Amino acid sequence: MLVKTKGAAIVGMDAITITVEVNVSMGQGYSIVGLPDNAIKESLERTESAIKSSGFHMPRTKMVINLSPANLRKSGTAFDLPIAIGILAASEQVANPNIIEKYVCMGELGLDGKLHPIKGVLAMTMQAAEEAFDGIVIPIENYKEASMIDSIPLFGFSTLQQVVSFLQNPNLDYQKDVSNHLTTTSNNKALNNVSELMPDFCDIKGQSSAKRALTIASAGGHNLIMIGPPGAGKTMLSKSIVSILPPLNKKEALETSKIYSISGKIPLQKELLSQRPFRQPHHTLSSIAMIGGGSHPQPGEISLAHNGVLFLDELPEFNKSVLEVLRQPMESGIASIARASMTVHFPARFILIAAMNPCPCGYYNHPHKNCHCSSHQIQKYLHKISGPLLDRIDLHIEVSPLPYHELNSTQSSESSATIAQKVVRARNIQLDRFKNEEGIYTNAQMNSSMLKKFVKINTATEKILEAAMEKFQLSARSYDRIKKLGRTIADVENEVEIKEQHIIEAIQYRNLDRSSWGQYKN
Repeated sequence: MLVKTKGAAIVGMDAITITVEVNVSMGQGYSIVGLPDNAIKESLERTESAIKSSGFHMPRTKMVINLSPANLRKSGTAFDLPIAIGILAASEQVANPNIIEKYVCMGELGLDGKLHPIKGVLAMTMQAAEEAFDGIVIPIENYKEASMIDSIPLFGFSTLQQVVSFLQNPNLDYQKDVSNHLTTTSNNKALNNVSELMPDFCDIKGQSSAKRALTIASAGGHNLIMIGPPGAGKTMLSKSIVSILPPLNKKEALETSKIYSISGKIPLQKELLSQRPFRQPHHTLSSIAMIGGGSHPQPGEISLAHNGVLFLDELPEFNKSVLEVLRQPMESGIASIARASMTVHFPARFILIAAMNPCPCGYYNHPHKNCHCSSHQIQKYLHKISGPLLDRIDLHIEVSPLPYHELNSTQSSESSATIAQKVVRARNIQLDRFKNEEGIYTNAQMNSSMLKKFVKINTATEKILEAAMEKFQLSARSYDRIKKLGRTIADVENEVEIKEQHIIEAIQYRNLDRSSWGQYKN
């Protein structure tokens, strides 16, 4: 007997509906075809034990399982459930086999017949809703995640036996168990609630210029690099940006949640992410870990930082090849991963915050400590950061160590909550500005045509910019980024027009340019 069940496979950011065909006939032996990986090939062992533990029997006949389309590679353990359902239906242990095709069923089976959570449920639910299935059957631990999509009925279960009972009589109410389960697990903390752990701006002594730069970066979505000696507060300042970023809107939350779902990084019983992600990878990570990839491409750190912050501490310690893969995504907001059989695209629109020492010993330009590095060593160290990469970073700021009187000061500074209000106001100005531009939310995302349309400066201001371009030998990309930055500074100040002081401030943030910094030893 031939029976078909429905599942889903993750390809890049999307799910593709998979038909699981199970044919039971005379003979002996089990086989799975359709380009399965080892985890799927092993599913028959788990499935057999789960079927027996649930009070059913495994047919002792020839059984062929095909995952269609057969030319698409499938991976993971989520096919356990549709395979088990197909086996039970093909061996006539399920009363209504025709109903099975109306539902997408996905879940990993334990040997005792329990359902375990899986990755990518959000994408699977979106695809099932798009194809107008009667519902999607998933492990109960994934129910909250799937509930982000309200256009398709959801059915969460704990065991294989419960799934079989439902498929034999879908008209019964199975939501009571779901409600009880969600009630008992509703006290879990939200995903990525990092703002509670990050420092508040009012707790950071001094560093007013760095705080100003972080405010501008947050308001306009600009990249920023801080350079200064060890202990100056670069890391603390970088982490504090989370406390002033606006919350994710519904569209951004869905995009980011989908990435985390595919990566299996959404804790159980969680809905849409509300806070912007903050990723801080170690400098030993590989290029694939940074940009994403693998035999079955998965999102990398830059995609996990989508709509949030990617913080790279001790920037020159990263392998140069790792840093160079950032260049294209920083421009396009997309990480493209090509394989022989496919090319997938992961969104990667993030704010890059980088921190570094000015030299190998760390004390170049230090007001009190002597630097032991030669000019050659300083230049060699700085050149670990390529010009094209540095060119893509809008704000370059120096962070100096604080004198004792500032460290010991009791004077309070602006809190993160106060600064966040300025950031939200500036972001709202930009949302209104780009309301007719698809996928554009901040000034940093403007292309050349938008720059001409939305960024206009007077003749006097243009002459100031021209003089800076000639003096510092800045690139055409730097020219565009200074104008974008000037637009953001004006938004932060709630100014309609870009004034001279806005462009002057934007120019000052290019002080790490190769032609103007680090050439002379103090």
